[in-house]
Amino acid sequence: MASATPLSRIALTFYTLVALIAFAANSVFSRLALSNEQAVPLIDPSSFTAIRLASGALMLALLMVLTSAKKRSTQELATENRATKHTLPTQAHGSYLAAALLFVYAIGFSYAYVLLDTATGALVLFAAVQISMMFISYLKGHRLNVLEIVGALVAFAGFGYLVWPSLSLGSETLSITGLVLMAISGCAWGGYTLLGKGTANPLFATGYNFIRTLPLVLLMLASVWLLSMLMPVDPMQSESAGLAFHLSTQGIVLAILSGALASGVGYALWYQALRGLSANHAAVLQLSVPVIAALGGVIFVGEQISVHLIICTSIVLFGIALVILAKTKHKL
Repeated sequence: MASATPLSRIALTFYTLVALIAFAANSVFSRLALSNEQAVPLIDPSSFTAIRLASGALMLALLMVLTSAKKRSTQELATENRATKHTLPTQAHGSYLAAALLFVYAIGFSYAYVLLDTATGALVLFAAVQISMMFISYLKGHRLNVLEIVGALVAFAGFGYLVWPSLSLGSETLSITGLVLMAISGCAWGGYTLLGKGTANPLFATGYNFIRTLPLVLLMLASVWLLSMLMPVDPMQSESAGLAFHLSTQGIVLAILSGALASGVGYALWYQALRGLSANHAAVLQLSVPVIAALGGVIFVGEQISVHLIICTSIVLFGIALVILAKTKHKL
């Protein structure tokens, strides 16, 4: 099979930058749509999740069709099928387990952003992804070296410093429920990432996984509808978020942007960028996502960045950077 054309430096920079901005934009779109600080919510978290996953599935399906058409036009499809005929069905088509983890990530992400600001949510999500991947690798037999252990401890210390004010008596600086939901979301995404590691065609695997979440989306919507019938609530009350449907044009548009653009197009561009990035370079570049999200929260959501959050973010990202550096040295 003919190898893919190498990316130019300009193309690599463009794909990488836009993909990282798209990942951060997911946090901004979600916070804009779901914040409980608004007088009237734009959309409820279950509807946001449903629209995000459905629009993401549609966009990825379109990209899959276009990609297949391009391969046929260049006569590469037949050669690729012969080279991967034993692995393509399982690697490029995703799995039901991966789809379930993707769904858990998406719904936890939405409900958490009802309660967390943009920067905190992005930081917790990113750190949970990295730490869960490290823990799963450890359970699978990878032994941590000293630098990895130190990095993990530093990251946990940053988390401890982040939540300490909220655990103190009489302080409600952060929502512990929101932190737990986002941590669960991050762990689910970490598991999803490891399941997809080494897949023959990550774009197709992600597309099929998004499509497989749609039955779970319908089950979620049916459950929320049933709860709203059994326990009538006011959808305008933030404490009722998730127990009643509430839609607005702006909320629907933000959910579509999150699913089709920030998720669908963002993932597609990231997979293109990975052709020119080493695994360690990709991991280091992703350290910028919480920072970009925090800036987006300030610019578009009007949030304030506290000194406490800056210190926590620096500690957590430094710890994760140590883990990434340790992996690099281990490979060398």
